[in-house]
Amino acid sequence: MIVSHLLKFSQTSSTGVPAFSLVRAAIVIWQVGVDFTGSNGDPRSPDSLHYISPNGVNEYLTALWSVGLVIQDYDADKMFPAFGFGAQIPPQWQVSHEFPMNFNPSNPYCNGIQGIVEAYRSCLPQIKLYGPTNFSPIINHVARFAAAATQQQTASQYFVLLIITDGVITDLDETRQAIVNASRLPMSIIIVGVGGADFSAMEFLDGDGGSLRSPSGEVAIRDIVQFVPFRQFQNNLVQSPYPAYPFSA
Repeated sequence: MIVSHLLKFSQTSSTGVPAFSLVRAAIVIWQVGVDFTGSNGDPRSPDSLHYISPNGVNEYLTALWSVGLVIQDYDADKMFPAFGFGAQIPPQWQVSHEFPMNFNPSNPYCNGIQGIVEAYRSCLPQIKLYGPTNFSPIINHVARFAAAATQQQTASQYFVLLIITDGVITDLDETRQAIVNASRLPMSIIIVGVGGADFSAMEFLDGDGGSLRSPSGEVAIRDIVQFVPFRQFQNNLVQSPYPAYPFSA
């Protein structure tokens, strides 16, 4: 089941206690990152994973909606910071590896999965898919919040970053280092792969074949990454009415 894959957090190396048992005792905060790089294809083409289709449906939206219905029940307030990466964004049209999908840097939160879907629909026609495909900036972004949370005297917080991507990655070494660093923090990463491309790099980051190492050889103290190929598991999801309507102009 995709639910078990989404919520599979590996054991800590030091205690052997499943990390998700620690998560249940904490306030879980989800953040979402969407891959808007050119490898996904021209959104004007029906072959694109980001296709701006007349009926308002594409593979990224399907993944966002299906996975979001699962994760929103595990978030404390169902308010999700949602970011895109790898696109040229207005007004300067510079490539950004970490931009709020609602274009509001001071308040990137979306209200539930419906809010994320609406932000995506509004965002996609306004940006230009580009590249490179860098994961490390958004991982480091969430890691900074997780690090700050460890210094607070309030209730424990656990951060989960959901990345939806076609699996092509440019900054593999930097991402390896970011993951190894984040493995010390109250944080996990779920990567959902859309499309049918080569996901070998995502499987490598998952680390199920052995502990992930940074380029310098430092070993991650926890396996904090779970990769889920969406097409393989989407039929196991509980089906729910899909809000299909045209993209914003």
